[in-house]
Amino acid sequence: MPEPAAWRYQKITKPMFDLPRPHLALTGRVLTMAGQILDDGFVEVKDGKIAAVGPRSELQADGAPVEETGGTIMPGLINSHAHLNWDGIHDLARQSMDDPRPISAFKAAGNMLKSLRAGVTMVRDLGFHDMNLFTKQAVEQGIVPGPRLKVTGAAIIQTGGHTYWVCREASGADEMRRAVREQVRGGADLIKIMACHDTLEFTDEELQAVIDESHRNGLPITAHATYDACIERVARFGVDCVEHGGSMSDGTIALLLEKKIPIVTTFAPLVQQSQPDVARRFGIPEWKIEERQKAVADPKRYEGLVKAARAGVPIVFGTDAGSPAVEHDVIAPELAHMVKVGVCEDNMDALASITIRAARLSKMDHLIGTLEAGKAADLIVVDGNPDEDLFALERVKATFVAGRRMHG
Repeated sequence: MPEPAAWRYQKITKPMFDLPRPHLALTGRVLTMAGQILDDGFVEVKDGKIAAVGPRSELQADGAPVEETGGTIMPGLINSHAHLNWDGIHDLARQSMDDPRPISAFKAAGNMLKSLRAGVTMVRDLGFHDMNLFTKQAVEQGIVPGPRLKVTGAAIIQTGGHTYWVCREASGADEMRRAVREQVRGGADLIKIMACHDTLEFTDEELQAVIDESHRNGLPITAHATYDACIERVARFGVDCVEHGGSMSDGTIALLLEKKIPIVTTFAPLVQQSQPDVARRFGIPEWKIEERQKAVADPKRYEGLVKAARAGVPIVFGTDAGSPAVEHDVIAPELAHMVKVGVCEDNMDALASITIRAARLSKMDHLIGTLEAGKAADLIVVDGNPDEDLFALERVKATFVAGRRMHG
C-alpha cells in the first residue's frame, strides 16, 4: 500500500462533531436489498453496526428504545459520480477558475448536508482540482459532518484536454506517473482520467502509464468515456470502471463483460435540463432545453447502454451532481430514467444500482449496501415505498451513517 496522506499522522484529540451512536431499534417496512422485504420488520442498531434485522415479532430490543418509523427502512444511498465542490447552479468553468478555495470548501460542506438530507450516505467524488482530498480529511477528522467519501483528487488529463480548467494536466508517460503519485500522496482512493471529448485523448504510452501507475499504487482507475472508440480503448488498456458510457459495439460490450468493468451512468443533466420549468430556474438557454428534449426522447441514444445492461454489464447509479441543474439532492429523476430507458429492469434493479452494486463498485459491499447483521448501520427511513414509487426517495425522514443520526 502507498504511504498514507500526511493528515493521517495528525493526532485528533476530539472530533469537532462527535455524534453519538445510540443503541436503538427502528420498526417499519424493511427493504434489505439482500433479497428480503419485511412488511412489518425491524432493524436494531448498536455501536454503529446492524445488530439484527427481522420480522417485528422477533424483535428483542434488550432495553434499547424502539422507534416506530412509519416508513420504509433501507440501506443508505450511494452516489457513485458526483462533484461536491460544484453547486449545480453556477457555470462549471467559472466556478472552477474563479471560486476561492474557501468558497469551494463551503460548497462541499453545503452539498454534503444536502446529500445527507437526500439519504445519500456515501459519495464517490470524481474531482474538482484536488479539493475533495481536503473534504475527505474534514469528514474523517470530524471537522464537519458528512457521508462516507471515496475521492480521486484531481482528475488527470492530457495538457489542454477535456475540462483542463479543473483537472491535473500532464504530458508524456513520466508526467502521467507523477500526476498519479501526487493524488496518491494526497490520499486519493481512486484515480480518474478524462479519456475523450470530441476526440480520443492520451497517447498509447500515456494511457498505459497512467493506468499502470494507478495499479502499482493499489488504486482502481476510472475513465470518463462517452462513445464506443473511447470505451473500447480504455477497457482494452485496463481501466476498472467507465463513467457515463454511450454508444457501444457488441465487441466493446464483450470486452467489458470479459474484464468485469462496470458503467456508472449519469443521465441527470439530460433529464433535468430537458424540463423547461427546472432548466429555466438555472438559466439554461432555450436552445439547450430543446436540444436536451430531443436527446431524452431519442431511444437510439441509449441503445449501447441498454444492450450492455442486458448482456450483464453492471450498471451503477451516478448523477454527475454539481453539473448545471443537478444539485446534490437530485436522486429520483436519475433512477426513474434508468428504468424508463431500460438500463435497469425495474425499480428494484434501479435501487440495487444505488445500494449494493454501488457498494461493490467501491469494494465496500462487505460493509454497506444491504441491511444485514454485522454490517455498518448506514441506513435511511423513507416516507413511502421506493420499490413501488422511486419518487418516495424525495421524502427521506432520517439518515444514519455508521449508526450516527445525520438527518431527521
